[in-house]
Amino acid sequence: MHRFETAEINEWKNFLIGYRFALNEMNTKLTILNEEFELIHNHNPIEHIKSRLKSPKSIIRKMKFKGLDMTQENVEANIRDIAGIRITCSFTKDIYAILDALRKQDDIRIVEIKDYIQNPKPNGYRSLHIITEIPVFFSNHKRWMKVEIQIRTVAMDFWASLEHKIYYKFDKEVPSHILEEIKQSAEMIAELDQKMECINDEVNLLKKQAEIVPQG
Repeated sequence: MHRFETAEINEWKNFLIGYRFALNEMNTKLTILNEEFELIHNHNPIEHIKSRLKSPKSIIRKMKFKGLDMTQENVEANIRDIAGIRITCSFTKDIYAILDALRKQDDIRIVEIKDYIQNPKPNGYRSLHIITEIPVFFSNHKRWMKVEIQIRTVAMDFWASLEHKIYYKFDKEVPSHILEEIKQSAEMIAELDQKMECINDEVNLLKKQAEIVPQG
């Protein structure tokens, strides 16, 4: 292989490994936040964390779809989910508690928030999408790397997973009546989330009342 080709491959490897380091950094921060919540509030907001790094093939496919030249500058500017983390929570209020905690971190930049919980997508999809930037320290420089974080309840994640499987069983358009049923099921999921959160709030209130020692 020509030495210039080898140098170019190494540059791309170094470029992409930065996103892996960013994932490691963010996963560590989220683990610390979750354990801190347990110590202070006796509650772990995070049920599960899953991280992934977009493959080179997927990056190339997306760049071609956008009609952009395959340069590191273009990739960094136009693909913001190379590094991705999905967080599942028990309750909707946990989602916003995690967002507030991330906002308080002085070494995390919040670039963009898309709230599909308050404003669901037309198909009923609900989730909170956050584009963040986190510093990664290399041997001779520091780079701010983007990490997309998606936060949703277990119920929202269940719906999204099944919706994806159902949708891709069709080679062409999904029949309109099935799309409507999928949307209705998303509304049922939202009602379930709200109901379970109300039950949890009531249980917490009763627990606090039981802990109060009568005076006298």
